[in-house]
Amino acid sequence: MIIVTSFYKYVKIKDPERFREEHQNYCNELGVKGKVLVAKEGINGTVSGEAGQIERYEQELLCNQLFTDMGFKRTITEKHPFRKTIVRTRKEIVTSGLKCDVQNAGKHITPKELKELYDRKEEFIILDARNYYESKIGKFKNAITPKIEVFREFKKVAEELKEHKNKKIIMYCTGGVRCEKASAYMKSQGFNYVEQLQDGILNYIEQYPDTYFEGRCFVFDNRLSVETGVAVKNISVCEKCHAPCGDYINCANIKCDKLFVCCQEC
Repeated sequence: MIIVTSFYKYVKIKDPERFREEHQNYCNELGVKGKVLVAKEGINGTVSGEAGQIERYEQELLCNQLFTDMGFKRTITEKHPFRKTIVRTRKEIVTSGLKCDVQNAGKHITPKELKELYDRKEEFIILDARNYYESKIGKFKNAITPKIEVFREFKKVAEELKEHKNKKIIMYCTGGVRCEKASAYMKSQGFNYVEQLQDGILNYIEQYPDTYFEGRCFVFDNRLSVETGVAVKNISVCEKCHAPCGDYINCANIKCDKLFVCCQEC
């Protein structure tokens, strides 16, 4: 059994390159695999390993005074979803190009609070901050799923929703890192009631599978998607035979490398 842990935190890192080198060495020594991005604005990563390795890895980060309150989202798989460990420095821990202050991000709401809003049938807008190919295979019930291919295009989402500036908007993404910036940007554009799901879809489906998330959750590793409950039905179809399906694959032709929904039989 392999545990996959995802995490992020916006915090000032004075020397990202030094941190990158030290962290790369630690990952190599520990034997975990994955991808970690480091910038002056913080850290964002997903790593995999056996239970003992992941316990040691998470504790190592929590012992760093920069990350003492950082949260982790875990999923379980049969084999490593990464081939190796990569730790890189970037200008942003998630490429957005959004000019906003993450300290002014939307208020966090817990999975319990979101579920209760659905249970009570309250009026609110649920907004997916992910790319369209992600929401194509899974989304929250009644969610607005913008037709964007990369997160850098999120600016146009705020423009398209400007008529809803006085409505309650709850945003979500896979683990929360994109919503920090996206919600802050929405607020900077005059949206008055913006909240975000704490630690994203992964946190919600761990606590409340088989409820209000429909389909599968896209992930940025070799798995490409994870189940969100035992009774959840696929919301997309195989592009070859049109049978209900939630599995993505990459075309084996390197020149193509197209990402598309395809069932196991096809």
